[in-house]
Amino acid sequence: MFSNHSTRRQFLGTASALAGVALAPHRFRAAPAADAAFSFVLLGDVHYDKAEHHDFVWAKQTKSTTANSPGFVQKTREILPPLFASVRDTIADLNRNPATRVAFVLQVGDLVQGACGNEELATRQNSDALQFVGEAALGVPFLFTKGNHDVSGPGAKEAFASVFHPFLNAQAHAVSPAIADIKSGRYTVERGNAQFAFFDAYDLAASLDWFEAVAARRTAENFFLVIHPPVVPYGARSTWTIYSSEKDRPKREKLMAMLGEHRAFVLSGHLHRYCSLGRQTPRGRFAQFALSSVIYGPDVQPALELSGLENYSGDQVRVEPRFSPETEALRRELFELERPSITAFEFADLPGYAVVTVDGPRVRATMFRGITRDVWRTVDLSGLLG
Repeated sequence: MFSNHSTRRQFLGTASALAGVALAPHRFRAAPAADAAFSFVLLGDVHYDKAEHHDFVWAKQTKSTTANSPGFVQKTREILPPLFASVRDTIADLNRNPATRVAFVLQVGDLVQGACGNEELATRQNSDALQFVGEAALGVPFLFTKGNHDVSGPGAKEAFASVFHPFLNAQAHAVSPAIADIKSGRYTVERGNAQFAFFDAYDLAASLDWFEAVAARRTAENFFLVIHPPVVPYGARSTWTIYSSEKDRPKREKLMAMLGEHRAFVLSGHLHRYCSLGRQTPRGRFAQFALSSVIYGPDVQPALELSGLENYSGDQVRVEPRFSPETEALRRELFELERPSITAFEFADLPGYAVVTVDGPRVRATMFRGITRDVWRTVDLSGLLG
């Protein structure tokens, strides 16, 4: 493990970004030129939560285990403030140099825990989460995609629309002023030479056709899909991917082909594990980078590290040996179906956050350990495209 001071100097020496920085919420400088490099901070699942956000009578009646979440309440109180402080300090350091400015923070879904029990409490949870983000004073726009917890429980979908849509609209327009107003979990932003498509995995009726239309109009050099569940399975939970069921296989193959054709970078969360991989399709190759920001303590260390194609197999189910033993055969089968198409693979049980740098055609992700500013690993995402 590198020291905090040395890794900060190393990273600042290699990161490259030219993007606007906010002096206060919703006050942003003009966007950079289309060919300018930029960076963004990437956060995994957060699960912001407080006990007062939940109707525990409803939780008991419905046997909702999601609402009974003392672990996330504790993490919200003890871990999220220092995590966001580290993110703020990382941004501040990068922004001291005009050549290393950060454009925005991007969170891959499950911003809140959900399962509140009614719309009023869900609205309060969402509002409290946004208040926390604002008080963290990150100084750049804050964007996120829809996670399953963000819309779980009665009234959660309505609260997502009433609280999060207006917020995302303001944040997205600060990044990309010319975009259409946000009225759903599906939206796009453009920055420099990159386009970001935020995929709604929990309102699928129109999402795949929407993504196909976005991809068809794409003109940016780099193309990102921001989606809560992964596209390619990893870890023990290979059924927790988008379009994982047999009946959805045609949709899955269509999505894979589009990602390959556009040499896309997929950013995801959901599984609460780190993973980077390359995936070949009949139309080309794409890269997937996944992370978690559900952090268990102030000093986490990497565990269960896997690397290399020989480790992409059904044996990944062993990283969570007690998870759903009745589905182990199916989960192993899904890995074996994917295995011939995987071109690179890394996995670890290590939460934290990342800084992604886009510099011309080169895209790389620098992963930070837990709530610290220690660099754990830098991944050449563009290299995964071959």
